[in-house]
Amino acid sequence: MRYLSTRGHTDRKSFCQILLEGLAPDGGLYLPEHYPHVDSQKLAQWRGIWNNQGYAGLAFAVLSLYIDDIPAADLKALCDKTYTEQVFGSPQIVPLKPLHAPGAPTPELYLEALSNGPTLAFKDMAMQLLGNLFEYELARRSEELNILGATSGDTGSAAEYAMRGKKGVRVFMTSPNGRMSPFQQAQMFSLLDENIHNIAIDGVFDDCQDIVKAVSNDLAFKRKYKIGTVNSINWARLLAQVVYYFAGYFQATKNNAEQVNFSVPSGNFGNVCAGHVARMMGLPIAKLVVATNENDVLDEFFRTGVYRVRGTADTHETSSPSMDISKASNFERFVFDLLGRDGSRVAQLFGPAIHEQGRFDLSSDPLFAQAAQRYGFVSGKSTHADRLATIRDVFARYGVMIDTHTADGVKVARDHQQTGVPMLVLETALPIKFASTLVEALGREPDRPVQFNGIEALPKRVQVMPADTELIKQYIATHCD
Repeated sequence: MRYLSTRGHTDRKSFCQILLEGLAPDGGLYLPEHYPHVDSQKLAQWRGIWNNQGYAGLAFAVLSLYIDDIPAADLKALCDKTYTEQVFGSPQIVPLKPLHAPGAPTPELYLEALSNGPTLAFKDMAMQLLGNLFEYELARRSEELNILGATSGDTGSAAEYAMRGKKGVRVFMTSPNGRMSPFQQAQMFSLLDENIHNIAIDGVFDDCQDIVKAVSNDLAFKRKYKIGTVNSINWARLLAQVVYYFAGYFQATKNNAEQVNFSVPSGNFGNVCAGHVARMMGLPIAKLVVATNENDVLDEFFRTGVYRVRGTADTHETSSPSMDISKASNFERFVFDLLGRDGSRVAQLFGPAIHEQGRFDLSSDPLFAQAAQRYGFVSGKSTHADRLATIRDVFARYGVMIDTHTADGVKVARDHQQTGVPMLVLETALPIKFASTLVEALGREPDRPVQFNGIEALPKRVQVMPADTELIKQYIATHCD
């Protein structure tokens, strides 16, 4: 399998080459030259693997279609090492939780529990594998890697917990100063490992993301300091997320003639883009529901065909802060597919059109209709009042406490349900990460896993810096030389 850039660069690279690289040389994102097709026979085989070998076996089956430059025995060992009950707290790794009212013939919908990992967020599902892949490949090359990342909350802690103590890896994680929940900040800033560097940027998440992209596009600096990424712009992370769409499908269905819908709380488009990849491979997904919060750049596109980024002043600070994003990095991957993989056109849209006008408009393009008709995308928006009401309703009806982002997913899922088609909402985090809003909604603190008792009071190490790419590069250079 070879990989190409969404912006048309002529290079074709192997998986392990792009694993450590991040962005393509032209600023595009990597995608496989084609999506492997999973026919009904293969799907039946994978259902058997799920039933007999569990999540690690299924992960190996999916990843093997995309990774041909790691020996099969080694890749299987990496999957087995990553996806264990000890790490994820459940033998299924991603168990389905039915929201089933007493006396109702079927569940209203299912929550796919992706938040049982070390940092209580879905980002652990991919990041734990990425940490093991990085360590493996760096050891093969006798090299080091400096990871530069941006987080609106959960990516940072998941990356740091996955990379702490890993040989040959340093992490430089940027986050918007003061815009994460106290629990999220404590998870990251209390890590005092020598290879972990937290940088709080005076700005919003998009400022952090812009810095990561700018550094990645400085090819000389990137090569000198061996800069890599763990954001969902890294294909390996998105690939790992594809697996849990298959796992959710096998749990919600009895045979491969059935379809399902997925509702995905969405900010940077990486989580739902993994669903797009699974659907392109042949997984019987009827609808991919994109659920946004008040920062509704993605909902606006799927409703109108206009992709319009917001400025710092127009990015709302909300009670689902991990979705407070106005530039959806992974959206470029879907637009590449939507436009028939026309790299030159994608380069124009995500280059000059965004930088000069801050928007592009596909509403009059016949291909835009295919977003829903061919690719199954629908969308909706949830507000603070919506998520409070949804949290209260789910707790009252089912006795289940959900976090704010998952509440956005449930709210929008309910607007797109189909009779006879199971709706799976991807649970993004445990409620304790957003305790203040849960108290506002329910009048009580969510349960806190014992290992996180007192985390807010632990000593912290963080560097506050302005949103200045050159200063960040100087900081990286100082701590690498």
